Amino acid sequence: MAERLFTRPTEPARPPRVARHGRARRVVPPPSWTVLGMLLVVLAGVLFVGAYANAAFVPDRQHTDHGQTRVPADVVDGGPILTAADGDVRSYRLPARTLALTFDDGPDPTWTPEILRVLAKYDVPATFFVMGSQVARHPGLVRDMVVAGHEIGVHTFTHPDLATLPGWRRRLEYAQTQLALASAAGVEATLVRFPYSSFANAIDDHDWPLVTEAGDLGYLTVLNDTDSLDWERPGVDRVVANAVPPGYSGAITLWHDAGGDRAQTVAALDRYIPLMKERGYRFTTVTEGLNLALAAAGIDQRAVANPPASGADRWRGTILAWAVRGADATLGLFGILFVVVGVLTIGRTVMLFVLALRHARRRRSRTWAWGPPVTDPVSVVVPAYNEKEGIAAAVRSLAGGDHPGGIEVIVVDDGSTDGTADIVDALGLPNVRVVRKPNGGKSSALNTGVALARHDLIVMVDGDTVLERDSVRRLVQPFADPQVGAVAGNVKVGNRTSLIAKWQHIEYVIGFNLDRRLYETLRCMSTVPGAIGAFRRQALRYAGGVSDDTLAEDTDITMAVGRAGWKVVYEETARAWTEAPATMGQLWKQRYRWSYGTMQAMWKHRRSLLDQGASGRYTRRCLLFLSLFGVLLPLMAPVIDLLAIYGLFFLDRTATAIAWLVMLGVQFLTAAVAFRLDREKLGVLWVLPLQQFVYRQLMYLVLLQSVVTALTGGRLGWQKLRRTGLEPAVSSGNG
Repeated sequence: MAERLFTRPTEPARPPRVARHGRARRVVPPPSWTVLGMLLVVLAGVLFVGAYANAAFVPDRQHTDHGQTRVPADVVDGGPILTAADGDVRSYRLPARTLALTFDDGPDPTWTPEILRVLAKYDVPATFFVMGSQVARHPGLVRDMVVAGHEIGVHTFTHPDLATLPGWRRRLEYAQTQLALASAAGVEATLVRFPYSSFANAIDDHDWPLVTEAGDLGYLTVLNDTDSLDWERPGVDRVVANAVPPGYSGAITLWHDAGGDRAQTVAALDRYIPLMKERGYRFTTVTEGLNLALAAAGIDQRAVANPPASGADRWRGTILAWAVRGADATLGLFGILFVVVGVLTIGRTVMLFVLALRHARRRRSRTWAWGPPVTDPVSVVVPAYNEKEGIAAAVRSLAGGDHPGGIEVIVVDDGSTDGTADIVDALGLPNVRVVRKPNGGKSSALNTGVALARHDLIVMVDGDTVLERDSVRRLVQPFADPQVGAVAGNVKVGNRTSLIAKWQHIEYVIGFNLDRRLYETLRCMSTVPGAIGAFRRQALRYAGGVSDDTLAEDTDITMAVGRAGWKVVYEETARAWTEAPATMGQLWKQRYRWSYGTMQAMWKHRRSLLDQGASGRYTRRCLLFLSLFGVLLPLMAPVIDLLAIYGLFFLDRTATAIAWLVMLGVQFLTAAVAFRLDREKLGVLWVLPLQQFVYRQLMYLVLLQSVVTALTGGRLGWQKLRRTGLEPAVSSGNG
């Protein structure tokens, strides 16, 4: 049918600006692509910083034997402290009975304080080779180290295999760690220990350039004499034994204060320190031990540990630390939002399957009926503003309805400038009246039509909507139940040829009509669509008529009717065909008005949350579901896409792809159920995956900008979309 509904497009006149209640109505603002671009750049930057700080850009060490042909023999056979500035290579050992405790990979908020506690217990200094990213996250621990007299060295910013990185990246790793230290404790570091390094005799041709480069940059390279292997967690006894040097030789011992469970490290230190003191050992920092070695060798030089950092470096380091902590906080927030989105999505899906399917089964039962057939006459109100493209088809479809009680059609021309009223007059239909009035907005037009209607059952239909021949008759049947005050019809997209229209068709079937089954079951229907809806005159009177307080007058009046204690139900067999926006710009205009108007309606009715009786019960349910599934879930849904992109680049790609496909599978399943209930063909669902990459992003921006506008205020008048016009629907029923 969709292919036969349209004619050549024309451009309607722009609506004038009119003042209402002393305020000028604003036109819909265009999509803020600049704002969106800036937002995406900021988010991309935050995610990049988070990935970088978590070492997502560097591979782990893959050990290979590169030989030692370029490494000086004095280095291979020498001590663990190396200087290599300007080609002058020297190595040093600590004096006998001298130990330097060194700790890698920290600081860690759990284990570093425990290790500092043990060191303070025995009044022992140590040297901590810290990771810059961890310093940025936990600056207080570094300050505690410096205040306690411990020494700080560089262990790079992200713990990469430095030999695999280009020179600029290596220098960046050192420099960023220095900035983090400057911000955290106001000091610089003169010592460096490369990730994955060990003993002097293990240096090969692959690693040797790192030593010479570090020397040229002013660093002392620190290796170790004994490795506790505490990271393997072999047991406290084994850790202690691994750290004991042979005989009474001096040694730099390697430990870890981060990277996993370090309970064995803490326990081993509590044994190791008193044990080595009993053997006559003294404990020093690396630099202090080096100075002892220099003095013993008669060398009149002294190394300086942790000189003060410049003020400029402190400021730069503070900005770096803010970036890292901000990225961590953002990723942590995204993780929480991901869980919330998952819970809401699963909860909504479960409710849809359970309650919407129950609703459908009940309606399809042979014994189901609203009551005795409703044959009372019906007044159909059509508000129209510049609807020349589709008004004739719409009015013909309404006037030709098969409702046995008769149909009165009232077309309220709200100051059209394109001859809409003349087109309707020219039809010469006996049951159609045309009312002309100055432009006052859709709410004013609807209220005018209701006031002039002769009957108590009132159907409201947009001027661009074509109804099937039996739609009015089916729509009013729920009024057989005297508690029903309003009925929502089934809105269908007629122009399904374009990709954008197909996406909207899917959205209408899933997001609108399937949801309405759920909301009717829970008695919290929030919107009777303007395209096709029916009301009792008495319910409209109770609700105070159609208000122009919001841009979503259909949501506003529906909530008012529900608060008045009337049932609001959904009649899926009453179908109306509407023309969906054909361009992104038109779609933006329509959805912005919907989103903003819905928020206005929620705000308007917020005080009734505390009402007693039917009003309070309805409002609490209605606003809860609108808040969760109409605002909160769509606002947070981009987290799924952002984390999916982040995961594909920086996390487990397989797990990320599976998670995304599971979410898509849930959407496919929901869509299949909705399409089956609405008796729609499933073939169009091939565009559903594409919907995730374009359409959803536009809806995110619409809602985001609507929230911003809602916070700043503003009003909109009639927002006309570009229409091509609908021909009368050929179908006479639902088959």
